[in-house]
Amino acid sequence: MKIKRTGYLRYGYNSPDTNNAVQSKNVKKYNIPKLIKELTEPFIWRDHINNDLMKFWSKDSTELQGGLFPTYLTNEGLRLSDNPDKWPDEIKAALSNEDTKGLITPEYNYVRAHSRLTYANGIAFHVTGREVYLKQCKKGAEALIKAMDGNHGMFTRQEKSSGKWEQPREERNSQDLAYGMTGLCMYYFLTHDETVLQHIIKFKNYIFETYYDDGKGYITWLPKDNIDNSVEIVAQLDQIYAYMLFVLPSLPEPYQTDWKKDLKNIVDILIYRFYSERYEFFWGQDTSSAVKSLGRDHTDFGHSVKTMWLVLMAGVLLNDMSYVIFAREKIDKILKEAYIEKDKCWGRRFDENGAMDKDKEWWILAELDQAAAILSLNDPSYLQYLNNTYAYWFKYMVDYENGEIWHMVDGETNKPVLCYPKAHSWKNALHSFEHALFGYMTSSQIKGEDFELYYAFSKEEDAQQAAPYIFRANKVNIKFYQELSFMEDKNRVVKITYNTL
Repeated sequence: MKIKRTGYLRYGYNSPDTNNAVQSKNVKKYNIPKLIKELTEPFIWRDHINNDLMKFWSKDSTELQGGLFPTYLTNEGLRLSDNPDKWPDEIKAALSNEDTKGLITPEYNYVRAHSRLTYANGIAFHVTGREVYLKQCKKGAEALIKAMDGNHGMFTRQEKSSGKWEQPREERNSQDLAYGMTGLCMYYFLTHDETVLQHIIKFKNYIFETYYDDGKGYITWLPKDNIDNSVEIVAQLDQIYAYMLFVLPSLPEPYQTDWKKDLKNIVDILIYRFYSERYEFFWGQDTSSAVKSLGRDHTDFGHSVKTMWLVLMAGVLLNDMSYVIFAREKIDKILKEAYIEKDKCWGRRFDENGAMDKDKEWWILAELDQAAAILSLNDPSYLQYLNNTYAYWFKYMVDYENGEIWHMVDGETNKPVLCYPKAHSWKNALHSFEHALFGYMTSSQIKGEDFELYYAFSKEEDAQQAAPYIFRANKVNIKFYQELSFMEDKNRVVKITYNTL
């Protein structure tokens, strides 16, 4: 019996029985086996860490300079000379350019840069299992504990000549403090060190007590009693990104439950205060209506897509599908807008006139790749982007001679913009190492391969609670190795094999 359907107009369609019937829609078909075959092999990402990234960071930044790893390195990976006359061309170019001179204040080392390098050493151990990287992560975490300011969070910079810790508490911003947490939380994620955990809990409580303004309903940029506060997306966003999302599943109770409440609150703040329904991306600021426009600081593809994939993964962690659904469709739109077919790569942002900024900024490329990789776990057609953008990354973004990733590549010439050094106060190792970790795990899953990650636990039950960074996965095998002589709690290297990411 043929059943006549009615009610199509409810969804904006005409009934098939009318003369204006909608014809079958042509849906683009993707050659999924071909896309999967062409996807970058997992071992390439592991080699990328060892051969490309660590080539740079292992040269002259393994020892502390005063109390921190050095913030500023030449493009060859060497520390800056004390004599400015001997500084390389890229540092001189940065200091003479209005767009980049704020990236270089060579009289200081910054805690956020040190913390990010601590994190990167942890990621390198997580992927490769090489003990030397864990030693560096431990060294960095211990230095971060020494940089703590009693019951008042953490200092944010150190004067190199005197070793004096700088910036009074009222001038420290919440983003810097979030990144101070990054290295500590990565070390705890890998080791479950209970002493480090207590520092993390104390530090996180300070941030929320000092910067979260319950009356205003957001995390302030400067301490909440400062009358000149601006309303910045990164003040909220980087609490999630810099530490909360990846370390939260490792926390014992009651901290895990408490942090989940805070995580949900921040996600709600991001959507309510910063999301533009018209543009379907996030504003960088909410200080006034005038700053909500294209071309402003932090209003770009990178911050928007990063916020979206964090909302999505927070939804997974919180078992809240409304966040997942909200973010998935918005990520798809951002990827479509950011992708430049001619370049086979991502753009940077829309400028103040609504035109595409084609230049390639390393961290924005990484965030867009990572968002596409997350979606590709459910829908491998997103490899239509990744197979091209990964190829661009390895062809143009990597400095194969000296290691690491160029900060900026000119969108017209595909040549590095040398007034942006490879290591400065806002560029360190975090994004390039996280990008490699995402590539390794997601490529393994898509290609149907198990993947291995390493930890350093002292108790077998810790391995049962371990997670592959921000993801969930099935544990295929857990193997404990030798005790580590440089660890105080008889920690052992643990290799966990995962699948079903």
